[in-house]
Amino acid sequence: MLKIGFNAVPLLSPLTGIGQYAKHLLECLEDMPDIDVQKFYATGWSQGIRQNATPLMSKGIKSIVSKLIPNSYDLSRRLQQRYFTLGVKSFKPALYHEPNFLAYQFEGPTVISVHDLSWIRYPELHPVQRVRAMNKYFEPGLRRASRVLTDSVFVKQELTEVFGVNPEIIHPVYLGVDSLFCPCDEVQTRSTLTELGLQHGQYLLAVGTLEPRKNLELALRAFMALPAACRKQHPLVLVGMKGWHTSALEQQLAPLVSAGEVRQLGYLSREDLAKVIAGANVLVYPSVYEGFGLPPLEAMACGVPVIASNSSSIPEVVGGTGILIDPQDQEQLTQAMLTMTQAPEIRHRMAGQALERSRIFSWGQCASETVNVYRAAIT
Repeated sequence: MLKIGFNAVPLLSPLTGIGQYAKHLLECLEDMPDIDVQKFYATGWSQGIRQNATPLMSKGIKSIVSKLIPNSYDLSRRLQQRYFTLGVKSFKPALYHEPNFLAYQFEGPTVISVHDLSWIRYPELHPVQRVRAMNKYFEPGLRRASRVLTDSVFVKQELTEVFGVNPEIIHPVYLGVDSLFCPCDEVQTRSTLTELGLQHGQYLLAVGTLEPRKNLELALRAFMALPAACRKQHPLVLVGMKGWHTSALEQQLAPLVSAGEVRQLGYLSREDLAKVIAGANVLVYPSVYEGFGLPPLEAMACGVPVIASNSSSIPEVVGGTGILIDPQDQEQLTQAMLTMTQAPEIRHRMAGQALERSRIFSWGQCASETVNVYRAAIT
């Protein structure tokens, strides 16, 4: 029996990319009879996988605390390290897996998942506090790591280039896709889409936290360059939590929302998100930088083609099944939107190719390869 200590703190908030990674990986590990995983939840340990867990503090309270208490993140981390160490002494794991960049101190083999280096490549696209914490805590944990997991070959190359990490200890392991994401016809999506005021196949979709790195400003400019009739027939639907530094974007959105040309749905449940993706004409994903990019894969699994950036890891996921554009080129994105909305034969062909390619990605495979890395780390 291989005993693993796993930092499950990413489950203590609405599940975005890293939270989904941790959740699905843990669920697959639970099904392996020779793996015993204890999960760390910031102030204690548990064998259970928490579902829809309540965060320790709301985003608003965190913001107030960070303003009132200098170095509040450092204080929180020191406290979490104490709880982490107490659990380790009791459970005695053979290995510790940190799925979210910043590893706690651990007397034994450590595996770290590194999803991207965006705070280094594009620090201006992150809050200052996040960049400060990453710069302080990431590299010491990286240097202690026995093995490193990345979501793509691209991130492996980034780690060797920026930090000089030995490529032999870095293991690219692709993420998987939830079975919720599958092709659905108009009848299957009707209930969800009707409630949201959408029509199957009649909208462009962008999924991601509203923050600078997702490059939604480009998507808006490209959308506004479409003919008025096209915008009316195919509104742009935005799904995702509000991130940081969004005031300028919200000002741009306001008149478009009032005109009904842009719809903001906010954070959706996974079930609703799957139906909204399956009902889209196309997923628009012009992100400046990604270590993998789950939304394009989820769209592909729904048989929905993707317009995405031709940079970072995204081509590894999309392959030749979508339209890849320069994330700084508005004209390219506008033309790609026109192609998907006005050339149904091209869209249909790409949809079939996207669905076929999505089948090479699975959480089961991700978990199996991850366990192989665990075993390599302890030998």
